[in-house]
Amino acid sequence: MEKVWLRHYPAGIAAEVDIGEHASLAEVFEKTCARHRGRVAFSNLGGRITFGELDAASRHFAAYLQQELGLKKGDRVAIMMPNLLQYPVVMFGILRAGMTVVNCNPLYTARELEHQLKDSGATVIVVLENFAQTLQQVLPRTPIRQVVTTQVGDLLPALKGFVTSFVVKHVKKMVPEWKIEGSITLKAALDAGKRRTLEAVPIDHDDIAFLQYTGGTTGVAKGAVLTHRNLVANLQQATAWIAQDMKEGGEVVIIPLPLYHILSLTVTLVFFKIGSHVVLITNPRDLPAFVDELHKVDPTVILGVNTLFNALLNAPGFNEAMGRSLKLAFAGGMAVQHTVAKRWEAVTGAPLIEGYGLTETSPIVTGNPLNISEWTGTIGLPVPSTDVSIRDDAGNEMPLGEVGEICVRGPQVMRGYWNRPEETAQAFIDGWFRTGDMGFMNERGFIKITDRKKDMILVSGFNVYPNEVEDIVMTHPGVMEVAAIGAPDERSGEVVRIVVVRKDPALTAEDLVTHCRQHLTGYKVPKLVEFREEPLPKTNIGKVLRRVLRDELAARKPAPPAA
Repeated sequence: MEKVWLRHYPAGIAAEVDIGEHASLAEVFEKTCARHRGRVAFSNLGGRITFGELDAASRHFAAYLQQELGLKKGDRVAIMMPNLLQYPVVMFGILRAGMTVVNCNPLYTARELEHQLKDSGATVIVVLENFAQTLQQVLPRTPIRQVVTTQVGDLLPALKGFVTSFVVKHVKKMVPEWKIEGSITLKAALDAGKRRTLEAVPIDHDDIAFLQYTGGTTGVAKGAVLTHRNLVANLQQATAWIAQDMKEGGEVVIIPLPLYHILSLTVTLVFFKIGSHVVLITNPRDLPAFVDELHKVDPTVILGVNTLFNALLNAPGFNEAMGRSLKLAFAGGMAVQHTVAKRWEAVTGAPLIEGYGLTETSPIVTGNPLNISEWTGTIGLPVPSTDVSIRDDAGNEMPLGEVGEICVRGPQVMRGYWNRPEETAQAFIDGWFRTGDMGFMNERGFIKITDRKKDMILVSGFNVYPNEVEDIVMTHPGVMEVAAIGAPDERSGEVVRIVVVRKDPALTAEDLVTHCRQHLTGYKVPKLVEFREEPLPKTNIGKVLRRVLRDELAARKPAPPAA
């Protein structure tokens, strides 16, 4: 295949990167901390931690896991918290001990959390106490044998930390009652690790860094096995892409997307690698607090999704907060709307740089060049050391300009799905990872997504798989049939819409929404409910034709919101 995109790379960006420069993420971490010891690495909620302090704290946590708990290389350790200073301390500690990080969405329902902990085989979890009650519900049915808890203010300056945790717990009432026998606080774990010595663990490209869970076509989440090779490769690829425009040790990066999401995780690691000051936003939905945080720093880089950029543009005080220091606004996770892109550039002076990736690709596959003068409406060019091919259902390569499935090959592509050999085999064709997204490549190598081959629904950058929603809806005794599809939404890109054939004529939309809220994370809960008297359209083998439903509903007046 001809790599037409290479002819349109910005000057100075090589076609290939050296993924052998670093043996592991732990090595990247230690080298970066050595270069930037006195600089601020992360800040959050008025607290900050330098590279040197992060080096020490993560070492203490690694020693705790290794020496106090007796964990070995390759053991899985789960993290369940939003963006806080504790996150990088714990994450880098796990990686430095040669263990595997299992990121858990703190908004998981008990059912979702139980599945992930059992599937991953994690034996230790670090959880923000706000979510400890959910963990408590499932703990006896999981392999977890040690729970480490933390409070929001644990790593903030002493007085501020005490006040913050007190307000969260006793004023805002954000911590439901919980009791987990034998749990230990993160502070106690760090103190214990401080008294122990971390034994060096050889870590190489083949070792697993993350089990990163993504929605499964079978209705349950599955873990993408991301090795140190995968992540090191993606860091090298992304660093090469931004090197001409970003200054070592000179960037202030706003990270409002949660670190348990692969896009936010990898972008954070990329800017950490070049010694940036990363500002973690704990609750980006609190727009006044978010804008206030922007006033306190001089951001040069911001990561987000279309819905977040749109919300910021409409937030009071945002224009004044941004100034003209912004160099890069990176958009991923969902398609950027043209109107949002135009407004963003007009307000900030910086175009939205749209990219594309998947959990299974660590995640970055393509990106627009940073030197573009305006939003392109494409997902950009394949990054260095990455091949992209547009293929038909038989695996044949399609000519430029013709639509097919986007397939990817490169060192950032996952090893496979954790303990799922059949699904792993189905995800590849002749060594190419099949993304399930449909699109075309133009004569300059820029790629445009046109549709999704899979029936996945994309809500604010998060994947929702219809089978999971349908499985939950079908557990309601009043339901005969159901199909879940995506419906356009101005705020979140898409929302979940369900079409239901009732078994119980008295069943209401409110009944179903209430039922789903008990078993699904908020963004997966249906926002639109339609009831039908006739059976749903199906193939000759009985498979519901979701595409037919989408086409039918698109031609009609939208249904009213369910809740």
